[in-house]
Amino acid sequence: MPIKNKKQVISWCLFDFANSSYSAVIAAVIFPVYYTTQIVGNENGMGDLWWGRAISLSMAVIAFTSPFMGGIADFGGIRKRLLFAYTTLCVSMVACLSFLKEGAVFQGFLLITLANIGMEGGLVFYNSFLPDMAEKEYQGRVSAWGFGVGYAGSILSLIMAIPLVKGGYFGETWIMVSVFFAIFSLPAFLFLPKDGRDGLKIIHAASKGFGYTWNTFKEIWARKESRKFLLAYLIYEDGVNTVIVFSSIFAATTLGFSPGELIGLYLVVQVTALIGAFIMARPIDYAGPKKVVSVSLLLWTAVSIAAFFIAAKGTFWFLASIAGLGLGTVQAATRAFFAQFIPPDHESEYFGVYSMVGKSSAVMGPLVFGYISSTFGSQRPAILSVALFFLAGLIIIQSVKGGEPNIKVSS
Repeated sequence: MPIKNKKQVISWCLFDFANSSYSAVIAAVIFPVYYTTQIVGNENGMGDLWWGRAISLSMAVIAFTSPFMGGIADFGGIRKRLLFAYTTLCVSMVACLSFLKEGAVFQGFLLITLANIGMEGGLVFYNSFLPDMAEKEYQGRVSAWGFGVGYAGSILSLIMAIPLVKGGYFGETWIMVSVFFAIFSLPAFLFLPKDGRDGLKIIHAASKGFGYTWNTFKEIWARKESRKFLLAYLIYEDGVNTVIVFSSIFAATTLGFSPGELIGLYLVVQVTALIGAFIMARPIDYAGPKKVVSVSLLLWTAVSIAAFFIAAKGTFWFLASIAGLGLGTVQAATRAFFAQFIPPDHESEYFGVYSMVGKSSAVMGPLVFGYISSTFGSQRPAILSVALFFLAGLIIIQSVKGGEPNIKVSS
């Protein structure tokens, strides 16, 4: 049977639904602007600087620990427990954001850094469940379903946030996200495959996991195609992550979007991203993830260049809707592309390396964006530079052998 357990697939997708409340409200739309303008103050760019530092530090921690923790998950048989621990960290830190006051720069920096570690770190184990739930020919679709349901979660959480933000109840907004994340993640902890009963002790698992992770690095590096894929992914994901964490700040600072307009803008992006993810779910399997990734990167390159010239809000609304079509598509197709390189029973450590590469790109991106923005006194050159990441990644991905269709058209 292509889908091994429908209840597990639904639970897996609901976890994406749950954590997308964090991605939308905390990481992308409302909290970044709140922190940079009201907690820090962004008149001289200090808000951008502190936000970039928080995102970069949290991603650096994930980049260095993901392969190691992936090895522990596999050898210790505690993948699900680690997912729960990281999720709990994120949920609790988001709830603590409600205590922030104006001028609490370092406290906000520390809380968002820990929350982001919890969120992004948990994705290592979340992603590793994909091969367990669907046979190869269905993994592209299940991956896209997860992203699509996630965008629905973003939409719902932002709609719930609108009255709170309009009323100035920002602390209550962070509490809402925390509760939303906690409630909708519960099915994953109830129904996803159980941890191994005969798992190793944590210290033993850490030792075994470290050694095995090192071997995984060497194994991936020795394979020319997987090495080229990860290099391309490192570069273009840098662009994706940078756009995600700075798009709302760019819209608010450069184009003058109000908080209500930012929510509306992001809702448009999420709706188009949801549409794109589901429309391209079957093509990922039938046309192959490589072709889908390539088309998406072409789209994002064009969008980044166009953003440099935009001055009117209306035009930016249109551009954002076009960008959304490629957002879920490139992420789902990339995950399905990488899954083709993974040997059986090595999912966690391989996705640990995958996560490390993706999060490593998010270390430099925000710093580069902030540096260019502060150097030129404008965010426009910074957003233009993002196009170079997409273009370079596109060029490299063309040389990768792989990413072929999971299903032949004749079947």
